[in-house]
Amino acid sequence: MAGVTSPLDLPADPFAVFPARPTEIRIGYACVSTGGQKLERQIDALTAAGCRRIFADKKSGKNAHRPELKACHAFLAPGDTLVVPSLDRYGRSLHDLITMVADLRQREIGFTSLHENLDTTTPGGRLVFHVFAALAEFIRELIVAGTREGLAAARARGRIGGRPTVVNEDLLRAARDMLPNPKHSITSIAKLLGVSPGTLYNHIPDLRELRATGQAEQLTGS
Repeated sequence: MAGVTSPLDLPADPFAVFPARPTEIRIGYACVSTGGQKLERQIDALTAAGCRRIFADKKSGKNAHRPELKACHAFLAPGDTLVVPSLDRYGRSLHDLITMVADLRQREIGFTSLHENLDTTTPGGRLVFHVFAALAEFIRELIVAGTREGLAAARARGRIGGRPTVVNEDLLRAARDMLPNPKHSITSIAKLLGVSPGTLYNHIPDLRELRATGQAEQLTGS
């Protein structure tokens, strides 16, 4: 997708009608993450939902790249609707999901998730995504605020340096959400979360792959 959209860059009015000129063309995207999973069930569901074309990725846990998703995003035109079997087949995280759906909306492309019965071309579906976006930002701010409070307490006790005592799952999850965004350097992410860049490298084995994914998506406009 072109550029990177902030989760809260959604239109102010969640009930505004879009796409303004729907084409009624539905394009599907399916994805499995392990060799033991099969695409057939997802493809059958997308076909039954009226998708004219379906893109599908098979990716391993070590490979975050999804070439078919990039191709799918490039194929979509204003007025089309992207259909996925479920939200977890599309976004790697809540932040990732909100960012991509917000970008689709900017391009006048609808989004439907079959399992959750979520459709952003309807007022209810658009409102749900506004709530998701606000929740994602709220969680990120809580994590950052908690980390800063921990640092302040540590400094008050006379500890030297800015590294928190415990690197927890919430902190790592926040870092993983921000890493694919080329607008955030590894140093700035580490500083925001109150850790050193080395801590991120030590605790996130696929850090370089996450960075490469975001840079590749920006270059390819996916």
